[in-house]
Order: sequence, then structure tokens, then C-alpha cells
Amino acid sequence: MKYSNFMEVTFKAMSVNEGFARVCVASFCVQLNPTVDEITDIKTAVSEAVTNCVVHAYPTAVKGDVILRCELEDDVVTITVTDKGVGIRDVVKAREPFYTSKPSSERSGMGFTVMESFMDEVQVVSNSFGTSVRMSKKISENVSTVAG
Repeated sequence: MKYSNFMEVTFKAMSVNEGFARVCVASFCVQLNPTVDEITDIKTAVSEAVTNCVVHAYPTAVKGDVILRCELEDDVVTITVTDKGVGIRDVVKAREPFYTSKPSSERSGMGFTVMESFMDEVQVVSNSFGTSVRMSKKISENVSTVAG
């Protein structure tokens, strides 16, 4: 059976919206009947991507937008988190474990590493006009159903 659906939301790059993004994606993914572990993985990866936007994309007091897109295609969920901020100067370096551009703010530098460990694929595209993180995960075929 071919299955396809998507949603997109835009919100301000503020830390209070990180939880909203997690719940939004988790609620949308329920259509594929994921396991609790799969939902937890997805929510964690989304949290890291959105937090990167909040902390790094908009260094001034004026916070820009984060665009969150979630696509379901058959048994694969693809999540894209995009900002229109300052971009990442060196994407390869930024993806190294423990690298942080803000060591004085107690950042661990594990955001991309966490995303990569919980998702099947992570792609990062960045320039001086913003950054886009595209993550995908195959959802297992969970055959359990809720009695009704």
C-alpha cells in the first residue's frame, strides 16, 4: 500500500517552542503506528535540530523563524528543520562529536551526533542564508492494534 502525507509548521526560534516541535512531529508520526522507542528517537532528533536553530541561527535578540516539515512516505518519516539564520561556517567540522562554536555557553557539541545516532539518515545544507537539516527514519512494521 502506498501511503503519503505531510505537514509543515512555522514558529519562532525560541527555546519554549522546542517542546512544541517534538509533540507536533510525534503526533503526526502516530499515523505510521511507530513503537515508543521510534517516537522517542524522532523526538530527540527533532529537539536537537530545533535547539541548534534557537542557539546558533539567530545570534541577535531578534529571533527568526524555524520551519518544521514532516513527510510520511510509505514507512519512512522525513523531517526537515530549516532556519533563515546565519548558517554554519563549516558543516563538516560542526558534525564532529564534541565540536561546539559556543564553548563558553556550556554546549556539549553533540547535537549532530545525537541526530545521526537516532535517525537513519541526516543531511545538512547550510549557507549564509540559513541551514536545513533533513532527517529520515524507517518505521518498523508494528502489527499490534488497539482494541476498540
